[in-house]
Amino acid sequence: MNIQMHNTTKIVDVNGVPARIWEGMTESGIAVHCFVTRIAVEAKENCSQFEAELQECQPPSFAVERAYPLSLVL
Repeated sequence: MNIQMHNTTKIVDVNGVPARIWEGMTESGIAVHCFVTRIAVEAKENCSQFEAELQECQPPSFAVERAYPLSLVL
């Protein structure tokens, strides 16, 4: 399965760990929400472009704002 996703400004608590909500869609068109606690690139890569793009966050959709409170326990 492949998912195309983008990061949002929404951060929630998942079992005591901050997680940024990313929104996306599968190749077949199913909308998904991902809870990302860590993301990294390989050490050999020049990650300056990656870091710059990672700082570009979109506001979360209404569905994410409504569905996930600031404190989320799984």
